Amino acid sequence: MQEFILDIPTDAVTLAEAVAWAQEKLSQKRPHFIASVNPEICLSARRNSTLQAALLAADLRIPDGIGIVLASRLCGGQIRERVTGIDLMEELVALAAAEGKKVFLFGAAEGVATAAASKLKERYPSLLVAGTAHGYLPQAADEEIACDIAASGADMVFVALGSPRQELFVAKHGAASGAKLLMVVGGSFDVLSGRLKRAPLLYQRLGLEWFYRLIQQPKRILRVRIMPAFLAAVTQQRLFTSGRRQC
Repeated sequence: MQEFILDIPTDAVTLAEAVAWAQEKLSQKRPHFIASVNPEICLSARRNSTLQAALLAADLRIPDGIGIVLASRLCGGQIRERVTGIDLMEELVALAAAEGKKVFLFGAAEGVATAAASKLKERYPSLLVAGTAHGYLPQAADEEIACDIAASGADMVFVALGSPRQELFVAKHGAASGAKLLMVVGGSFDVLSGRLKRAPLLYQRLGLEWFYRLIQQPKRILRVRIMPAFLAAVTQQRLFTSGRRQC
């Protein structure tokens, strides 16, 4: 089931359902794009038609953020569980290790993707890392990166370039990468590498992971401040059309 949050379709899935969906898609030939939907991205997509088109082209759009859960509740929707990018990535890495699939990590600062891959290998010794590449490259290099990924034989690609570049990379170059699954993961490499500490479980369960990250990175205050504007926009656009739930 999909709900439309500020015209962006969002799948009302649990973490377990998202993993099952991904496992099924690994057996298919064409690439599949997993996007994350959060308040910041929804508002950005209203101003950026290219980003909006990339999100519409995704095959699965996870409800990544407490703001999306709140928006769904405001509209009488069914989204009750956050499916964070880092949680889904970790589950997919575990799946890759169990099924002998190759993963490629692309993005973040120089050395971070490599460090994240090393940490994941420590956790899952059987994991096959096809390669890594940092994200501090000009956008003109994206086509070459896609060719490198294809040459590596990666089945899954995790892209941490920040929005909207990560979504645009997958939408434009996903097919050329040859991978079955491509997922945008924002700042997940920083956490997985140990560069940043993830919020304690209590913060996660209370939907306050954003607050813990704000303590570590005060400059994120500008991103947090968009929440009131997001919820106001959702409230104004609360309606139902053509059997689809829209906020």
